[in-house]
Amino acid sequence: MRFMILVKANKDSEAGVMPSTEILTEMGKFNEELVKAGVLLAGEGLHPSSRGARVRCEGHKRTVIDGPFAETKELLAGFWLLQVKSKEEAIEWIKRSPFQEGEIEIRQVFEATDFGDSMTPELLAQEDRLRAESAARQGR
Repeated sequence: MRFMILVKANKDSEAGVMPSTEILTEMGKFNEELVKAGVLLAGEGLHPSSRGARVRCEGHKRTVIDGPFAETKELLAGFWLLQVKSKEEAIEWIKRSPFQEGEIEIRQVFEATDFGDSMTPELLAQEDRLRAESAARQGR
């Protein structure tokens, strides 16, 4: 099972305040544990929303909204993508994270088989082909 771990933004992350060497060191140690355990698929920090944009979709109309965005509690500051056996395992990993303040959300990633009969054999083959192409382009 894959889980997306969403690290919520706070006023410091939205202001572009960079983490201290101590925090970066702790985060590096934690990420190293995730890698050694074979559960880390990806993980990154995100720039503040002032450097981002949103695209609102209404039918075929697309509206671009430049950041910053007002509701800090609804913004993301970073993420991990973990491959674990259960939600409980994902929770246990995140309880060990070095964060002292804030909120971290854990959401399971859909797998192709979760879509049932809507995921036809043709769509499944396309999904597999696209994943393989993407991995090849990234040198994996």
